[in-house]
Amino acid sequence: MSNQTSGVHIRTQGHAGRITLDRPDALNAVTQDMCLAIEAALVNWADDSAIALVIIDGAGDKAFCAGGDIQDMYATGIAGDYTYGDQFWRDEYRMVATLFNFPKPVVTFLHGFTLGGGVGVGCHGSHRIVCEDSVIALPEVSIGLVPDVGGSLILARAPGRIGEYLGLTGDRMDAADAIHAGFADYYISRNIWPTLIETLCTTGNWDAVDHVAQTPPPSRLAAWQSEIDDVFGGETLGDIWRGMPDPLTEAIEHGRTLMLHNSPLAQRAALLMLRKVRTVDTIEAALDYEFRATSRALEHGDFLEGIRAAIIDRDRAPKWRYPTWEDVPGSEVVRLSYPVNPPLDLTGAAT
Repeated sequence: MSNQTSGVHIRTQGHAGRITLDRPDALNAVTQDMCLAIEAALVNWADDSAIALVIIDGAGDKAFCAGGDIQDMYATGIAGDYTYGDQFWRDEYRMVATLFNFPKPVVTFLHGFTLGGGVGVGCHGSHRIVCEDSVIALPEVSIGLVPDVGGSLILARAPGRIGEYLGLTGDRMDAADAIHAGFADYYISRNIWPTLIETLCTTGNWDAVDHVAQTPPPSRLAAWQSEIDDVFGGETLGDIWRGMPDPLTEAIEHGRTLMLHNSPLAQRAALLMLRKVRTVDTIEAALDYEFRATSRALEHGDFLEGIRAAIIDRDRAPKWRYPTWEDVPGSEVVRLSYPVNPPLDLTGAAT
């Protein structure tokens, strides 16, 4: 079987189902059609006895997947039409849930940039592989959104308060950091990947990953763990800001600099969401809480302004609704957490 849907190449090879994100000129950013195609393939392979495992990788040298394709979301949102964004997220999150709950091993090869929406495709597998050029992040707060695509669950499960740190700063992780924070499992040099993929397809045995796994380099986040825990364990965003030491340590100064550029409204909403997800600890709850915020972000959040500043005008000077965390009304944060009607449906799998 082979299916070359626009932007993604889906086929079978030996004992493996193969999914290759194939928009290298767009850094493999995922579109709505790509999400639907990936979901449909997973549904078909779940009960196919000929498929022992699934392999997901990305074409080109620069990125596994640098996020979601949000150009259309901006164009429709700026015109006051929020239905496209709503449906995009519904389809994308359903794909994420299908991937997270897939009953067979899923091996993902996360080279270059794995950002935002790329985390949804690449970081919910059972065997997540990073290499010397991997860069992984959930930078949504920098464009006025909350960490999504199930990323809030990974953040909630990260050691200590690394999840709060990454969610509020959008900081980029290298391979070692990603393994420490729970976004990846294995460090394997990229030059080994082609042979490993061939072995996985030929044998259908995921043990092949263990056989070539290498020791990752030291993790910066691991070295910063205690400092991050001391500050980002604050109950509220204000507690976190007030808990920063004087003088600032390297870790906290780095985080603070990033936070100053991010949407205060998005940061407050993200922190509330993360704490809720941690108490429930399921992908379904995580996606539901994420969707409450993202489905409202175009109309009631900073998302349109964030896209404008980062993607459209590229001036990197967003004018957020509220300049600082102190200016954000609690009612606005609560509004982004209300249940949505109709609610997110994760059961309507593609066929």
